[in-house]
Amino acid sequence: MYTEKRIRYSDDFNIQEDRRSYPASFKAQVVLAALKENKSLAELAMEYAVHPGQISLWKQQLLNNISLVFENTIAHPGTGSKTANNPHAKIGQLMAENDFLTKVLGR
Repeated sequence: MYTEKRIRYSDDFNIQEDRRSYPASFKAQVVLAALKENKSLAELAMEYAVHPGQISLWKQQLLNNISLVFENTIAHPGTGSKTANNPHAKIGQLMAENDFLTKVLGR
């Protein structure tokens, strides 16, 4: 007969506390290993301590968005926006935003 105390997950277990977040560099490393196809998803999951479904999801996200890598909209280091190079333009932009918010909020 089953005599152990039942665990009430709703009281003793908080799912939000056990969720992990991974840095982008780690995700990239795992996905690149998956794309090489030297190891199975199960082997990669054991190696990186990630669920195989998560690896598949990251791989699919990469394949769906790979064209973004070759777009010219990526900011290159050392290249700032036009307002960053012109402080008067930045001041004007901030004043316009301040005036707009003042009118909207009624202050």
